[in-house]
Amino acid sequence: MISMKEWMELVDYKITEGGEYGWQCYGPNAYCLDSWNGVHGVGGYSFSIVFSTKTQKVYEVTVCDYTNDRAYRMIVENKREKHRKESESHTISLNQAWDNVDYVDLEVDDDFFQKALSIRAGEPYENTVSVPIDLPDDLMMFAFRAAHEADMTLNDWMNQMLRGFIDQVEAGEYTRADADRFKLESQGKPWPFEIDPEEEDTKI
Repeated sequence: MISMKEWMELVDYKITEGGEYGWQCYGPNAYCLDSWNGVHGVGGYSFSIVFSTKTQKVYEVTVCDYTNDRAYRMIVENKREKHRKESESHTISLNQAWDNVDYVDLEVDDDFFQKALSIRAGEPYENTVSVPIDLPDDLMMFAFRAAHEADMTLNDWMNQMLRGFIDQVEAGEYTRADADRFKLESQGKPWPFEIDPEEEDTKI
């Protein structure tokens, strides 16, 4: 999660509004700050942060792009479930940012920064989402080499591999049984039973 200092630098220390955070999921010291450029519609954007006034720990950051009707959000991992439960208790949609626009939850700090900086500058940006992938050293080295041989960045190569796998899953070429078998084999365990033909056809 990004720090309070990083967020303040991101908005160039321009605060337009602030107040106590109204929900309880982040604790009794939660406070919210907003930075809005005063424009709704084309050219408009706003940034928000929820943090602890006691520890300065950041719980949530959002950026709203009113030009493209997009909203992005990051919530610190250990508070996501509490936030979800409280939204249900208030019968409020967990994901709705405004009208028919839902938040897209981000996992990677740099992804949030890149989108936020582009939105503030009025520049185009990727609307895809970065996801963290934790690979063993040998697989990471394989990925680096494969990307180099393909004359691609590691990120582009990973996206291509993941997209190809998703396409194969959607086409029914990989099944839940395949995933279970691969998991056991990767652990050095034998596949314990014959595959039921009906299960073989079940998509992941």
